[in-house]
Amino acid sequence: MKKTPNWFPTYRANSIFEIPLSFYAEHGIKVVLSDLDNTLDDYRVQTPSPRTRELIENLKKAGIEFYIASNNTSKRVSVYAESLGIKVFSGLMKPFSGPLKKLIQKEGFKKEEVVLIGDQVLTDVKAGNGAGIMTILTEPISKGDIIWTRFNRVFEKRKRRKILSETYNLIGR
Repeated sequence: MKKTPNWFPTYRANSIFEIPLSFYAEHGIKVVLSDLDNTLDDYRVQTPSPRTRELIENLKKAGIEFYIASNNTSKRVSVYAESLGIKVFSGLMKPFSGPLKKLIQKEGFKKEEVVLIGDQVLTDVKAGNGAGIMTILTEPISKGDIIWTRFNRVFEKRKRRKILSETYNLIGR
């Protein structure tokens, strides 16, 4: 039996906003860790969009905890999270899974109840898989990226094509 590569997500979705609340319940998810840049909002956006606010509100009503899990350490990430009334875990050094594993243990999360959602194969998916949690790969919200993310996207292009050719794990539309 062929082993699944560590960069292959558990599921994929066009957008974090297309994942139905029922998906989380069906999979026993109680904690959502989400990347910020190009997963929740464009990296140039300073404040949450209305649809991001609505998503967080709906998840809270469903009893699902939502956190931003970012490599970024800038003030922008903290201000963004504070305006949503949620906690941010920053400087996670994705794709390395060690900081994510420590975070999960420190917060008392059960791995089987946690999902990491992000738009990058080589950072978000690899870190989540390495930490032993469910991962969902989304499409980037915008074409714009900071310089090092553009660099990563070049290297993940073939991997993303392989992932997109697999239709069994698509969530939403």
